[in-house]
Amino acid sequence: MASILLFEQGALCYAPAMMSASHPKPAADEPVTEPAAVPFSGDPPLAAIGQAMTRMRLLIGRRFIGRMALKRIGTGLELSDLDAIGVIKRIGSQQEVTVGTIAEQLRIDPSRGSRIVADLVRQGLLERAASQEDGRRSLVKVTAAGRQVLDEIEAIKREIIAEATAGWPAADVEAFGRLYTRFTEGLEARFDRFEQDES
Repeated sequence: MASILLFEQGALCYAPAMMSASHPKPAADEPVTEPAAVPFSGDPPLAAIGQAMTRMRLLIGRRFIGRMALKRIGTGLELSDLDAIGVIKRIGSQQEVTVGTIAEQLRIDPSRGSRIVADLVRQGLLERAASQEDGRRSLVKVTAAGRQVLDEIEAIKREIIAEATAGWPAADVEAFGRLYTRFTEGLEARFDRFEQDES
């Protein structure tokens, strides 16, 4: 799962923030405090990256991009709906996507995945289709209306990134995009090795 994305998956960072029982999501009006920085005796640049990752994790946990998108779009969608549509967008060009695929990617129970998909089909954002490889399999695809929602969310994400990098020299933005992508790919590779070791 290409889910170690440091902006929201999904989201949209197309991977949802996985909140554990020991790290519950704060209430909307509850201030979130950053954990105290741990003194680092090692490489200062690596320490700075680690601290930035901690701050990014807190932002991801708040799901502010998705929440902003839902507020602006003004639909009855929920964050889990955006995550499901995002999964199809992210991997749909590489493989056929079923309800089971969505549940696996979002790490949710298949029955919950089925309910999310059924609701999105009713809203006209997803549609079911027969597999070209096996007609007995039911696939899930994004409709034109669903793609419009994704386009609107993508525009909001670009707007936020533009605001965050406002005043940066163009060369810095280009370098950051290249290095950030490279860093995320390194994390994904490490995550894949971790999952292989776990299985």
